[in-house]
Amino acid sequence: MNALIYSNEYPPHNYGGAGVHVEYLTRELAKLPDVDVDVRAFGDQAMADYPLKVKGYPVNTAAFKAPEHLHSIFGSSQRAISFNADGNEADIVHCHTWYTHLAGILTKLNYGIPLVITGHSLEPLRPWKREQLAGGYDFSRWVEKTALEMADAVIAVSEGTKTDILKHFNVAPEKVHVIYNGIDTEEYQAVDPNPALAKFKVPTDQPYVLFVGRITRQKGIVHLVEAIQHMQTNYNVVLCAGAPDTPEIAAEMKAAVAQAGKTRGGIYWIDEMVGKTDIIQLYSGADVFCCPSIYEPFGIINLEAMACETPVVGAMVGGIPEVIVHDETGYLVPLAQEKESPFTPLNPAAYAEDLAHQINRLMGDPERRRSFAKAGRARALNQFSWTRIAQQTRDLYQALIR
Repeated sequence: MNALIYSNEYPPHNYGGAGVHVEYLTRELAKLPDVDVDVRAFGDQAMADYPLKVKGYPVNTAAFKAPEHLHSIFGSSQRAISFNADGNEADIVHCHTWYTHLAGILTKLNYGIPLVITGHSLEPLRPWKREQLAGGYDFSRWVEKTALEMADAVIAVSEGTKTDILKHFNVAPEKVHVIYNGIDTEEYQAVDPNPALAKFKVPTDQPYVLFVGRITRQKGIVHLVEAIQHMQTNYNVVLCAGAPDTPEIAAEMKAAVAQAGKTRGGIYWIDEMVGKTDIIQLYSGADVFCCPSIYEPFGIINLEAMACETPVVGAMVGGIPEVIVHDETGYLVPLAQEKESPFTPLNPAAYAEDLAHQINRLMGDPERRRSFAKAGRARALNQFSWTRIAQQTRDLYQALIR
């Protein structure tokens, strides 16, 4: 069969979990004897190696006269036309993130082939995006709703995401299939961290807790920075955080880090999106990894850290409890949220203190860290193989084509 994959991200232009998912899923799908893969992405990629073909579709947003916050909206719409105008010989089309949903709608209707959508995250559960997109958020919600409700199958990356899909969209339960994210445990494994530590000037004479992620409301980074004042001072804090969603949250992050620096030293902020080699080294050197997300459909970063034998402290939201096993591979932190304002902590100060408490608890117990590290690596190996995930996805394709 020929599987047509639409994605915003694809190497070398990955910046989040959805891009990682598409990268490894398509690689493993192409290894199967009965699948050819045609990837169309937002970028300038060009790879024609059978059975995995990748093509990027650049858009010159400099020519747009619309407000800058709408460029991503109109850029994705322009690419939707380009993806389809190129023609295809596909048996099935599979979309990742709302940016490609309009393209998927056009393909299903015009070419008459089944549409599959993977729910990496859901627009109704990301209300802070109005800060970025203003009215464009209404468009992203509309196109996502339209696509999900007309799709032939929806893949949820966790049981928590499946629950959210059924709650917020008119999708028949039998159309929603849970297929987890995965991890390449040959690539993500403990390595020598010293090259990255030297590169980013992180001292090696103290242990450290690590954060990796974009500066966005969803990732909860500001709550973690606020937690620093409650952390013990016998370890460092490394914040690998870049690509702020808005100038406002960038300024908020800068102010929060400056305030935290008044209470303790040992805070190292790597203000950029770091490459995979460096990230794996930073994971490997960390004594604890923290995922303070207030919304996380799966939380692939936790799986990356676990594969590198790093124990994890994560929020008890979304799919995170399906990755982290409390008191076995790390600690889960309960997060009470406001009903009127989804994914806003009911008590941000208490959440910050709880994060710090669990980090302090783990940083102060070397034996438990070693136990969690080995259990986390074993869980990554046994439960989250990309080979298995690709086979499940191929089987779903075949059922829909039949």
